[in-house]
Amino acid sequence: DEWFSRGKKLPEDPGADTVDFPKRTTPAKGYELLFQPEVVRIYISLLKESKTPAILEASAGAIQNLCAGSWTYGRYIRSALRQEKGLSAIADLLSHDSERVVKAASGALRNLAVDLRNKELIGKHAIPNLVKNLPGGQQTPAKNLSEDTVVSILNTINEVIVDNLEAAKKLRETQGIEKLVLINKSGNRSEREVRAAALVLQTIWGYKELRKPLEKEGWKKSDFQVNLSNASRTQGGNSFDDSTL
Repeated sequence: DEWFSRGKKLPEDPGADTVDFPKRTTPAKGYELLFQPEVVRIYISLLKESKTPAILEASAGAIQNLCAGSWTYGRYIRSALRQEKGLSAIADLLSHDSERVVKAASGALRNLAVDLRNKELIGKHAIPNLVKNLPGGQQTPAKNLSEDTVVSILNTINEVIVDNLEAAKKLRETQGIEKLVLINKSGNRSEREVRAAALVLQTIWGYKELRKPLEKEGWKKSDFQVNLSNASRTQGGNSFDDSTL
């Protein structure tokens, strides 16, 4: 309780590219061992070196859980993952054959993107792999992923493109709009998937800089609207994925 109450609700610093873990006066013990710098490095090493899907899923899931919420160490770990070159290792898992690994990687990236510098990097390098996992489109047929995984990927995309125009542009360049509209209007996707896709479309249409280019490509305002009643309109910022694995 002392650790969590002392560490709640510190905002991310957009100007801080590095964050150092607090200096300890006594050795970590008990549950404190779960969120020390050494442990973060172990997770990253496992992500880079292991070939076992269960280990990859568990490592990405542990990172997802540690980065959920506004507590102090979540903020430090989001920064540490970037400093230790862990973002690319997690983004690479989006191409894994195991759906469980893909879902865990998506959840981890969503929570890591709360850090503004991470959001920028994930937008540049992970959007193409996220889009490839969405159903539909004219490229190589996408994987037949479950509703939960598709919704997780859509929520991650939305977290990354909120307040991130460059990521929204990257989404448009990688066939993302076509796939999102197809999910929204095809009639053969679940309500959860349609709501999640519609939220991403609403975020994209919110960028006035993108409207003319989109209209030139033949898209209309109606393509970015959803008719589902009570659809959630919460956008990014603190929409952590706090599910556990």
